[in-house]
Amino acid sequence: MFTGIISDLGEVIAVDASAGDTRLTIACRYPAASIGIGASIACSGVCLTVIDTKSLSDGLSAFSVQASAETRNTTTLARWTAGTKLNLERALRAGDEFGGHIVGGHVDGIANIVAIKPDGQSKRFRFEVSAGLAPFIASKGSVCLDGTSLTVNEVDGETFGVNIIPHTLDATTWGLVRRGDAVNIEIDMLARYVARLQEFR
Repeated sequence: MFTGIISDLGEVIAVDASAGDTRLTIACRYPAASIGIGASIACSGVCLTVIDTKSLSDGLSAFSVQASAETRNTTTLARWTAGTKLNLERALRAGDEFGGHIVGGHVDGIANIVAIKPDGQSKRFRFEVSAGLAPFIASKGSVCLDGTSLTVNEVDGETFGVNIIPHTLDATTWGLVRRGDAVNIEIDMLARYVARLQEFR
């Protein structure tokens, strides 16, 4: 379980798809000794399981994860290469500050950035999603984009907008993205279950 509050900016340093599943090695600032084998880390919104860790130079560490074909097909992971920057969040622990919203790390699909405009010191992003995901996104509701908990400003059909403040732009990958880029989207968990319950009414 996660909250969508990014705690580190990682970088893919190796990708190996030779064995069927995809193995990725990601550099980070988390101490290697603090990353347990089997731990869950959200990587740009994708919950992945740590299978190996090691210490690097300059105080950095690295952890390796394995992703299935299903994960590659439903997220942006298939586009990650050496040098790709990732938003990282470690799994929530009892007693941790709950700063965002409930995030499972189970990506529902991909959102495409259709516009980026300055809005004061912040930036206003506009996204387009599939017709299947659009009904789950509500104005002033929460959405998780590339692992980041964000508040929806407005919704118009299959597009919606959010504002991203300067701190988030600097501390995450949001300062690097461009119009036309694709990002991972996880709809609000509460909206998912409400919609499921409606099917039985």
